[in-house]
Amino acid sequence: MLTGTAAAGTARAVGTRAGNGAGSGLLAFTHVTVIDGSGAPPAADMTVVVEGSRITVLAPSSRTRLPPGTRKVDLSGKYLIPGLIEAHTHSDGPESVIPPLYPLAGVTTVREMRGQPVHHEWREKIRNGALLGPRWVVGSPIVDGAPSLWAADVGPTIEVRDAAEARLAVRQVRREGADFVKVYSRLSREAYFAIADEARRQGIPYLGHCPDTVRIAEASASGHRTIEHLHALLLATSRHEKEIRRRLAAVRIDPGDPSSLSRYHSWFQQVHPLEWQAVQGYDRDRADALFASLASGRTAVVPTLSVHRTLELPDEVPSRAEEWKYLPAWQVESWPDQLAALTGGRTAEQKRQIREIFGHRLRLVSELHAAGVRLAAGTDTGTGYLVPGFALHDELALLVAAGLSPAEALRAATQDAARTLGLPAVGTVARGQAADLLVLDADPLRDIRNTRRIHGVVVDGRWISPEERRRLLAEVEEAAAQTPPPQSGPAMTGCGCGGHP
Repeated sequence: MLTGTAAAGTARAVGTRAGNGAGSGLLAFTHVTVIDGSGAPPAADMTVVVEGSRITVLAPSSRTRLPPGTRKVDLSGKYLIPGLIEAHTHSDGPESVIPPLYPLAGVTTVREMRGQPVHHEWREKIRNGALLGPRWVVGSPIVDGAPSLWAADVGPTIEVRDAAEARLAVRQVRREGADFVKVYSRLSREAYFAIADEARRQGIPYLGHCPDTVRIAEASASGHRTIEHLHALLLATSRHEKEIRRRLAAVRIDPGDPSSLSRYHSWFQQVHPLEWQAVQGYDRDRADALFASLASGRTAVVPTLSVHRTLELPDEVPSRAEEWKYLPAWQVESWPDQLAALTGGRTAEQKRQIREIFGHRLRLVSELHAAGVRLAAGTDTGTGYLVPGFALHDELALLVAAGLSPAEALRAATQDAARTLGLPAVGTVARGQAADLLVLDADPLRDIRNTRRIHGVVVDGRWISPEERRRLLAEVEEAAAQTPPPQSGPAMTGCGCGGHP
């Protein structure tokens, strides 16, 4: 019999959700070192038993007796961690490529920050076992002021001009099945606080960008769930905040411009001087007070250092990466032009200043963490150079570069991310938790880059072995190679917001 935790029994077929149908009953991972995601020390020579889609046993291998018929996977010398959680994505692309890439890269849960009908379709197929993919938390379309930073070339955006339209937007997205309201930078104060009030009435969270018209402390006090990116924090921690807010109010974009890339380029050009002014006026006392407030409340921060680095250090983006082969070639080939459209025209002095701004963002992350503000790892995948699933591993390395330990960075992509997304059943390796697990060939606590050394993945109870993972990745690569470009040409789908306050 199993020791102390679960009786033997018959579970549904392992892998049913993804249509695998491989095996049934109990699945035991033996002789593995478990890093449970809570920050606790690693536990060596453990056995983890999965029944159906749940973990039913977590115990030392020496004290665990497995009933006859248990399917065993010997993981001697391996490391088992929770499946990773990606808290900021904009997923766009073929069904045969994008959803499976996430779990095959070790990401078993994602939060979609600009929900569209296709994301709900994918989620339903994944739940029904017709598609391999992650757990999906799907937000609303972006809800922004008028004119929005987003043009119609990248999909629907809900523009609201006043409180009445803001309340209608909240009710609309709730009817459409969104898990949260995604708020954005250009909202007026009147519209934002109407969203906050209506969201409370409707029982739906709201989160996203802190609007230019609203202070972070106000947003947090109103119930804003997560602050995405670090641009608003530059403003909130500067002694020049009042003057910068006045100058922000004067920033204009052309509502007749049909290109989101063009709108964002104009926006960046106008606000980079304001970011530089904010950094020059950094006030540690203001920062300490704000961070203490965030730490005591329910508002988390998703730094998205990956997109900040791409847009602020464009000269350092790679010329190639192994995982690029899993996306259509025409998409990858479009990235340099998109990046140039967003960042072109910078003078040598502007480049120097923006590089310093990025360094300041890293310091802010360190200070947020030291103050006890919850951080969740997210990348803004959908922006160029960020491959679904794989980009999160680079984000973990950036969090470590900012001063977190590998264990703390892991927690930002496991337990802390799960709490941030309101998913209590994922994010840790423990009895009763969902069987979303990642098996590594090397210790991530020794070197965070070892999260890329993936041996196998457990997705909602389905064990994807090294051999099956290689096969599935080859299928994704083939599907990507056969995907034709859209008639309108490739577009940026991520926030593209690494450069404004």
